[in-house]
Amino acid sequence: MDEWVVRQIKESAVIGGNTKLLYEVAPTDTIVGSEPYANRGGSPWANSNVLAKVAGVVKTNTSVFPERRDEGWCARLETRWEAVKVLGLVDIEVIAAGSLFLGSMNEPIRGTKDPQSKLNNGIPFTQKPKALQFDYKIKASPEENRIRSTGFSRKGTVEGKDSLSVVLFLQKRWEDKDGNVYAKRVGTVVQRYAESTAGWVNEATYPILYGDITSHSDYKDYMRIQVEERYDKNTKGKTVPVREVGWAEPDETPTHVVLQFNSSHGGAYVGSPGNTFWLDNIKFIY
Repeated sequence: MDEWVVRQIKESAVIGGNTKLLYEVAPTDTIVGSEPYANRGGSPWANSNVLAKVAGVVKTNTSVFPERRDEGWCARLETRWEAVKVLGLVDIEVIAAGSLFLGSMNEPIRGTKDPQSKLNNGIPFTQKPKALQFDYKIKASPEENRIRSTGFSRKGTVEGKDSLSVVLFLQKRWEDKDGNVYAKRVGTVVQRYAESTAGWVNEATYPILYGDITSHSDYKDYMRIQVEERYDKNTKGKTVPVREVGWAEPDETPTHVVLQFNSSHGGAYVGSPGNTFWLDNIKFIY
């Protein structure tokens, strides 16, 4: 997390015309202009900081930030309100959670429909590590329920306390002749956090569970197959759903890894503002 790209984007005049900063975990650089971001190499990471162009209006969202930690930097993921002001008046408010993941973002964002389809989730990966390890710190909202706000409907309440989450899936993917992508789950780690930490938790280590884990003592319903729809680009260059269809045998070799850190667990436009997830030194243990 020690190197970041800074993107300087001027929003449309109708919503204020301010210059906003977006950040990407990648070799140090500065990009000026409202151009879609494409990974330039040297980093596997993408995040929820996005450039949107809707009906000709340029808008940004920033929910992942670099922050100083000792002599280097870490990542800070936040769940926050993102407001759009038209002619100085608040017109749209949405819940924006911070997310750091392996993959890429399909910029520019053109609307709020099918938000997961904007992410190409996962990268090629054929190894079988024993565990996932990282440093983290958490500030959790005390609210007992979450807020849902897409900006295009009334704000609502979602029952249940918000959690910050970590999701690791090792998958064996394949594509049929029509370009549909399927997967079996080879390895699994899912962790949720609902309470603040006193400070940094260093070298937190989570064993990767291989094969069908439904009878494992650590299995939770949110580890199930196809727990939510994820997308990736097929060989034709089209973003399509990855249809997770079952558990792989524990000795099978994966083709892809999905790894995602989220400041809220309920999906797009759902969360508790104030949730903050700091991350550093993410690695696999062999």
